[in-house]
Amino acid sequence: MSSLFIRRAIAWGVGMALGFVITLLLITFFLPAVSPDPNATAVSIGQYGRVYFLVTMVPIGLIFMTWLDYFLDAKIWPD
Repeated sequence: MSSLFIRRAIAWGVGMALGFVITLLLITFFLPAVSPDPNATAVSIGQYGRVYFLVTMVPIGLIFMTWLDYFLDAKIWPD
C-alpha cells in the first residue's frame, strides 16, 4: 500500500468518524436545546431516523474530510 492510499484512508475514516460524533452530539444535545417544548428530552438515532442521521452525517463528514484532505495532502479532491 502506498502512502497516498494510507493518507486517503485516514482522511475518509477520520472525517466520517468526526461526522458521526458531531451529528450524534447535535441530535442529542442541540435539538432538545432549541426545541420550543421546555420538557424536551434527548433525541436518539432511532427517534431521529437512520436515514435522516445518514443524510445529516455524510455532509458533515465530507466537510471534515475536505479539511483533512487539504492538511494530509491526500489529493482526494482535485486542486
